Amino acid sequence: MATAKIQRIVARQQEKYTSPFALEISEGQFYEAHQQLRVIASRYAKSENWDAAIDLLYGGALALLKAGQGGSGGDLAIFLVDVMGKSGKDVSGGQKSTLTEWGRRPLEKQDLEGRLTGAPRVRFVTEMISWSSRLGEYPLGDPELHHVAGSSFVEEFEPYDAERHLALGTKDSPEQLAKCEYEWYIQDEPNTAALYAARAIFPYLLVGNLRSANKAHLIFTSRLNSSNRSVSVQEVSSKSSDIRVYPILPLLNFLGLLLLATQRGSSDLYKQLAKHYAPHVKEVGVWDDALAQIGEMYFGIRIPRQGNPLFDMMGSMMGFGGGSPKPKPKKVDVPPPPAADLD
Repeated sequence: MATAKIQRIVARQQEKYTSPFALEISEGQFYEAHQQLRVIASRYAKSENWDAAIDLLYGGALALLKAGQGGSGGDLAIFLVDVMGKSGKDVSGGQKSTLTEWGRRPLEKQDLEGRLTGAPRVRFVTEMISWSSRLGEYPLGDPELHHVAGSSFVEEFEPYDAERHLALGTKDSPEQLAKCEYEWYIQDEPNTAALYAARAIFPYLLVGNLRSANKAHLIFTSRLNSSNRSVSVQEVSSKSSDIRVYPILPLLNFLGLLLLATQRGSSDLYKQLAKHYAPHVKEVGVWDDALAQIGEMYFGIRIPRQGNPLFDMMGSMMGFGGGSPKPKPKKVDVPPPPAADLD
């Protein structure tokens, strides 16, 4: 009897504090609801009644977010991920849909007292990805969750956060990333196109996703071609490939040829490109590390690694290798190159 009575009391509390109508009455009641939901959810979690805790936090956070209470709703959303992690629940479709509700819903950037705070959203996304990496099949986090998080950052025009997640997203992510970089680019000078296109291409190449790199390049250049930014383009076709050439944008040409070289797996072509465009790449000044990694991953061009000469010499004399052991770089397999028409 006592247990049934407690359950009825808790049920009434749940109904009261997760009702949007109750939450919309006043700011003071928002705070009260937030605290009560936290207390009840903590009790559920302590007794390992995980489903009840998750349901309560989900309903409460969603109600607070719908009422515009981003700080409180964000806090409960973060608490929800923490409870899901402690429960040991795996990254199933149902669990993911619970989290993607907030991945698509921007958290407010101001709390109840008006202080700027983007932290709830960033922390929620971080915890969400961490949960999926611990309990899911993807060590770097679930691609669908990365895509949802990255897409929401695109809508808020947070390009750095968008890049971080969309590079590890789904097959739909390149379109979002190319869109983000192009919108960023049009705020800059027309001749800077390659700098922004590279931000959509290099991340995919560096995670071994050549298909997405090509898709991002195609979407970015298609938008560029249809714009009125006074950037001329020429279509060059051969028996083996088609490529767009931009007379005034040599680095954009370099990116297109780089993708062609990776498809063919031709280290000779890559070396020719690197040599021909070296002066332009040098002017950029920030591509060197990425290109070195790409050269090693796709063309087997080893990156020179510096060691301690004295330690290396002593290691050789005493029978142990100099320096710290380093993992072998990942070599990306590419399809066999098509027969090229060299004429």
